[in-house]
Amino acid sequence: MASSAPRVSGEILLCRLEEIPDGDSRGFDPLREGRDTLMVIRQGTSLHAWRDACPHISGVPMAWRKDAYLNACRDRIVCSAHGALFDIATGLCTLGPCLGDSLEPMSVRLEGGSILWRPGQPRLPR
Repeated sequence: MASSAPRVSGEILLCRLEEIPDGDSRGFDPLREGRDTLMVIRQGTSLHAWRDACPHISGVPMAWRKDAYLNACRDRIVCSAHGALFDIATGLCTLGPCLGDSLEPMSVRLEGGSILWRPGQPRLPR
């Protein structure tokens, strides 16, 4: 089995902040499962991280191609399977068959310009 991404004190280093352009998104495979399982959306220095799976169809990846999680206006996350729209900050579905459901939050933090993820740790309320 392949090892996971580099760890820093039990956290997994995903990337440097500047590797995700402001207003953009990126998928990650931090546990080396062979597919992206976590997505991060950057808005300035704010980071929003979600499990890369639609709540409507269990386990369906959200991106329609690598790192393509956002709609054309770049103000919502869009599901590739059925076009459901999700609020970037809250993960709440605002349009589509899973209306009112939410994406599963992931806990990431920014330290010294690095984006770190702690496996199994729930995200704290904003």
